[in-house]
Amino acid sequence: MHPNKPATGRAKGIALPVTLMILALMLIGSVYLLKSVHSTGLTTGNLAYDATLSREADLGLHAAFDWLNTTAAANKPLLNTSNAANGYVATLNSSDLRGSAFWAGSKTITDSDGTSIEYVIHRMCSREGAYNDPTISIQCVQTSPNTSANGNAVQLGYSTTTKAPVYNGTPRLHYTVTARIAGARGASVTNQMIVLIGA
Repeated sequence: MHPNKPATGRAKGIALPVTLMILALMLIGSVYLLKSVHSTGLTTGNLAYDATLSREADLGLHAAFDWLNTTAAANKPLLNTSNAANGYVATLNSSDLRGSAFWAGSKTITDSDGTSIEYVIHRMCSREGAYNDPTISIQCVQTSPNTSANGNAVQLGYSTTTKAPVYNGTPRLHYTVTARIAGARGASVTNQMIVLIGA
């Protein structure tokens, strides 16, 4: 017997097929990783673009509020009728925000970058006219002024009669301001706010 003599049988190698399978799995995993990174990058970019458009649309809300606030301070009866030149509609439009009827009477402004922003102001009333005109049937969304500091026994926003609201002081009328902007690649943003102005 020769103890150091190598075996004459042929060795069977399994390392190469295992290594090739591991390399194939790593290749597939890297492809999915690249796709995931690409998708995450696109999502992050879209969210940032959406936030930018939203900030630009806020310019429309600001412009509409400035006009509404200035008009209410200077000549409040002008708010009883629509004013298309300033994007103001004296009645509530409850149609879909995406429909053309909602945006009838809107105004378009342009920011410093040349982006077009469209806005419309709706007074939340059933028809044009003064909210308290006894000669016409008009209904407006109103909020009672805050009288809790005066020890008022009636809850805020409630009436003391069952037939018609009686407000302790001049009520506040509600106005809805809506602004939208259409960006590139089919992106669009619509922002909205509610403004309360004393009648």
